[in-house]
Amino acid sequence: MLNKILSVFNIISQVILAIVAVVSLVTAYVVFAPDDMPKPFRLMYDLPGSSSNTANPVEPITIVVTATPEPEAPEPGNGIMLNLSTKIINLVDPGGRKYIRLTVVVEFAPDNPEYESLPEEEKTAYLTEFNAKLNSRLPIMDDTVITLLSTKTYEELYTADGKEELRKQILDILTEKLPDFHIIAIYFTEFVVQ
Repeated sequence: MLNKILSVFNIISQVILAIVAVVSLVTAYVVFAPDDMPKPFRLMYDLPGSSSNTANPVEPITIVVTATPEPEAPEPGNGIMLNLSTKIINLVDPGGRKYIRLTVVVEFAPDNPEYESLPEEEKTAYLTEFNAKLNSRLPIMDDTVITLLSTKTYEELYTADGKEELRKQILDILTEKLPDFHIIAIYFTEFVVQ
């Protein structure tokens, strides 16, 4: 029974292979054979500036693509800062005696590309509105930092590499949880592990 099924599949694959070969040969003949040879159809090329024998000459379409420059993200230190306040969190420790005292500042890029050129009065109004939006998301940011820190051990955090890794993780998670905002940098203004 299995041999019969295999022989049927073998025949079907040979037929498909033959069809693909015939289609490929016909395509190669139509494309590459000289135009004075008989063909089932002819490819017509209408190049700009060439004389065309068609009844309805088509004007070439010119497409001009201009790149609009992406607004540059502010350099670190030039964005809008939000202090997440000081947090004291127990670290993962069998004795439960290790903790971290941490103050995180998150720097956001303004969502208005003309922020830097706004008059002082409009800039103040914009900052008030932007800070109100940020403050409404403050519980999400606080929860993210607290949850992440409560999974860390003393050994993971006390080195410079550990601090940089924590900074990167906070940035990645906040970027994921706050897609409406562009986060420029994460700063630690206080970092004590005991």
